[in-house]
Amino acid sequence: REESQGFLHGNDTEPIVLEGKCLVVCDSSPSADGAVTSSLGISVRSGSAKVAFSATRSTNHEPSEMSNRTMTIYFDQVLVNIGNHFDLASSIFVAPRKGIYSFSFHVVKVYNRQTIQVSLMQNGYPVISAFAGDQDVTREAASNGVLLLMEREDKVHLKLERGNLMGGWKYSTFSGFLVFPL
Repeated sequence: REESQGFLHGNDTEPIVLEGKCLVVCDSSPSADGAVTSSLGISVRSGSAKVAFSATRSTNHEPSEMSNRTMTIYFDQVLVNIGNHFDLASSIFVAPRKGIYSFSFHVVKVYNRQTIQVSLMQNGYPVISAFAGDQDVTREAASNGVLLLMEREDKVHLKLERGNLMGGWKYSTFSGFLVFPL
């Protein structure tokens, strides 16, 4: 093994530190543990690569921020926020890096006979929607999920496109995570 310009040459697998990141040079394919591997066999692992959030609505009380202007669906409790990329106050997720992200939502309407339409918004544009419109039930949910290609700083939130949530939306959830970076 010889060392030149910060890189290891040879067949040994040893971690080296380069600009604060741990690089592992290996001869075999690394396991599927979240590492990003180049065609040269360089595996880059970083604790900051973990991104996940899950928020819920714990009360039926309608927040003052819920307005006819924005129609953003707000959450009041974070269950998971690995990386802190979900802002509870605005209920917006901001992508920390380019990658494929998975999102799902489950918005419950309570004692409300109106049909609701909930959309997952990416940078202000609807990507997917879900509907709940049964007038004979006391609780019903609009649910959907999607994989999205997101660029760094892209924003995602939920918007009420149709109907109202005047009875509240307790037990509603909004979750997402980075599947893999690009």
